[in-house]
Amino acid sequence: MPKFAANLSFLFTDAPFPARFARAAAAGFAGVEYLFPYDFPAGDVAEWLQAARLEQVLFNLAPGDWAAGERGLSCLPQRRGEFAESVEQALDYAMALDCRHLHCMAGLRPEGFDEAFLEETYIANLRYAADRLATVGATLMIEPINSRIDMPGYWLDDVNKAFRLQKAVDRSNLKVQYDVYHADVIGDDLAGRLTENIAQIGHIQIADSPGRHEPGSGNINFPRLFDMLDQLGYDAWVGCEYRPATTTEDGLAWLSRAARSISQSL
Repeated sequence: MPKFAANLSFLFTDAPFPARFARAAAAGFAGVEYLFPYDFPAGDVAEWLQAARLEQVLFNLAPGDWAAGERGLSCLPQRRGEFAESVEQALDYAMALDCRHLHCMAGLRPEGFDEAFLEETYIANLRYAADRLATVGATLMIEPINSRIDMPGYWLDDVNKAFRLQKAVDRSNLKVQYDVYHADVIGDDLAGRLTENIAQIGHIQIADSPGRHEPGSGNINFPRLFDMLDQLGYDAWVGCEYRPATTTEDGLAWLSRAARSISQSL
């Protein structure tokens, strides 16, 4: 069975952020991820991780002004300097939290620039970030996110485009973050994609589709998906980035079922 990380930006949100670490550990998670840690000193976050005996699996580079609707900087030609600063900030947190996977959001499509220039900017920024992360043994992640429902205007909204740009960047520590919910909304062939591209995928996230709730609430066959990941030899983390239909704990029956399934197969 894959190893699952709780996304604390989506799960246990009835509690303040610092309290979610202990809640995740009590629910049986060994790792956590979240969108951004930057509202808190890195030392405080490290203490919460240590107290709960959790591994920091993933977080995102700063996306610009999230509250104002910004969703990343890396495709924006006019924000190159700010992007470089976000890389250094993320590196500081990564070292403090012993986190070796960082997601770089592309951003919303800006007006007034042609596609070729946006790709050129994106590739240059990713090469810079990947090279900086390589100095601490970290991997940079890029994720195709659907622009139809969840993030209108998001520039990297195509799975094929993500894999093509990963190849163009040509850095061994750049991987694709494959969110099966976003991929399903986009219309990707989940089984085919995983089978063909598992070596290029460095992190997987899950939510059912439609609805973006816990596994078992929609149309994705998660038992088959988890079996496939085992068969493909995927040994990285699977982030639980879904919105619980009720409470987080009430929605964790899928995790218990997955654990029972694997124990019965041993």
